[in-house]
Amino acid sequence: MILVLLQSLSNPFYSKVVQGMEDIGHQHGYNVMICNTDLDVKREKEYLDLLRNKLVDGVIFAAPTLSKEELSSIAKQYPIVQCCEYKEEANVSKVSIDNIKAGYCATRHLIELGHQKIGMISGKNQLLSAQDREKGYKMALQEAGISLQENWIQYESYGFHGGFRGTQALLKLDPKPTAIFAISDIMAIGAMKALKEAKISIPDKMAVVGFDNTGISAMYDPALTTIAQPRYQLGATAMALLIQKIRNKESKVENKILPHELIVRDSTTDLSK
Repeated sequence: MILVLLQSLSNPFYSKVVQGMEDIGHQHGYNVMICNTDLDVKREKEYLDLLRNKLVDGVIFAAPTLSKEELSSIAKQYPIVQCCEYKEEANVSKVSIDNIKAGYCATRHLIELGHQKIGMISGKNQLLSAQDREKGYKMALQEAGISLQENWIQYESYGFHGGFRGTQALLKLDPKPTAIFAISDIMAIGAMKALKEAKISIPDKMAVVGFDNTGISAMYDPALTTIAQPRYQLGATAMALLIQKIRNKESKVENKILPHELIVRDSTTDLSK
């Protein structure tokens, strides 16, 4: 049995990640138990008792709340792997994408379309992925010679309502942005809902880019331009690393960075056309 600790079961991003974990796990005779931590370190530690009591063989952390020291200490005794979110300096294998490059890619796309005033909706929880996507956003602006306005970045709860509120705040600015980069698709959908309520045409008056390429991104109207993470491969790779660790406790710590991809859809367009 493998324990998978997710930050939120309601986050659609994890559906394909967990599918990848389960497929590889079942191929090697392991079942998967999924638990929700809500980023609560106390709850996370309680779940780890399953590992210490040998009720599970290993753990995949999708968003660890333990400190890097605690994770490193656990990894000396038990098989664990970090997937998607991770503590950078923990001596624990991890699988993720390069979120700095991905954030840069999303912002660069908007700049290449002619946008100079680009708002960002990030997360209050300040997970490493959010921090890195913000770094990429700032790098792209700096490279293009665009001065960053601090109120262009809105920190909100991760989800539809956070994207909605963040966009409402951006619309109150003078001058307001002509484009929005949200750090998740569900936040971007919330942003587009706020724009529609304000009767702001997408993408003619405001372009929107999301992140993750979850199922809703292609189904919404207009279809959402987004950064695709290889979600299935992230989960499959993390499970393969964990099984390797279970079978060989001396296996080395590995850092696997998988590629991202910009998926251009109807929510962005060239301003010069």
